[in-house]
Amino acid sequence: MNEILLRSLTPSVLGILVRRGADFAAAEDAVQDALVEAVRVWPDDPPRDPKGWLVTVAWRKWLDATRAAAARRRREDLVDEEPAPGPAPTVDDTLQLYFLCAHPSLTPSSAVALTLRAVGGLTTRQIAQAYLVPEATMAQRISRAKRTVFGVRFDQPGDVATVLRVLYLVFNEGYSGDVDLAVEAIRLTRQLAAAIDHPEVAGLLALMLLHHARRAARTAPDGSLVPLAEQDRGRWDTESIAEGVEILQAALARDRLGEFQAQAAIAALHADAPTAEETDWVQIVEWYDELARLTDSPVVRLNRAVAVGEADGPRAGLAALAALDDALPRHAAVAAYLHERDGDLATAARLYAEAARKAPNLAERDHLTCQAARLNARRRR
Repeated sequence: MNEILLRSLTPSVLGILVRRGADFAAAEDAVQDALVEAVRVWPDDPPRDPKGWLVTVAWRKWLDATRAAAARRRREDLVDEEPAPGPAPTVDDTLQLYFLCAHPSLTPSSAVALTLRAVGGLTTRQIAQAYLVPEATMAQRISRAKRTVFGVRFDQPGDVATVLRVLYLVFNEGYSGDVDLAVEAIRLTRQLAAAIDHPEVAGLLALMLLHHARRAARTAPDGSLVPLAEQDRGRWDTESIAEGVEILQAALARDRLGEFQAQAAIAALHADAPTAEETDWVQIVEWYDELARLTDSPVVRLNRAVAVGEADGPRAGLAALAALDDALPRHAAVAAYLHERDGDLATAARLYAEAARKAPNLAERDHLTCQAARLNARRRR
């Protein structure tokens, strides 16, 4: 199965469906289903015209879904056409939907992907970036999850750990991506913390508050990114920081450490430093060691390399970075920063330019491009 071919055809097939009148979200779902069908059928019966085959199958699946949705709406309209007298209650069942999508019949990764797509509103591409997998792979995962839960009774909600993972990814996308969902993620996590006495729920809420407290300082008036070390700390939300630290301290006191509490501890150390130069990088490295033990995540080890570079010098950071796969997202950006601190401006400029080409969003790409240009200008002096 040629995954590269499928990935290359996806945008044009999606565009054709939209031009035919399909709304984007429904068209995206139909194309995902067609990709899964192609993975199943093509190895034994490859089509002469792959693009035409995908368009035909995706359009048929879109029509089927549209008809099913229309039929469902007609059935719903027939039930209790007139509301009961009196004021209508305000019901927010979003958090319940998160739990229902985290169904026990799904693997945790599939449950997270399905919830992000169906309830969180993220695109398949955004979810794939969060999971460090190709978009076509994530499309197949989501479609399989849909088929798994189709017709299943949703009377067995999923577990807290899966819902926390979803809320964490929704917050991250809202904080740094194209869709602003950070405030909604905080709201839902507050609801969860009020309903469940769980240290990791508290840890996640603290983490969100501590990161969100810095949001106003993360961008300049022109929209460009401002690195943490250069942010105006007077613009940080001190009330959110104080609340986040208080919640974190109560959670840590229970001695049931989890990854969100460890991440929040790192964020709290950044928030506690009056200036970037006064950051306690040695303690941050220690927390990254705990976090790496809990998660064994390559992204955690990438961030740890930055912390090691600050605590023990850039060459120590580069040594920690050397143990990691250079295909990791933002690996080139971290390497560029550490090489710049080590005085190797030529290598740093080249790596900043490479990182800019791989950047997941426009703001980050522009920031990295400016960093490369700044170093090249210094070298020409």
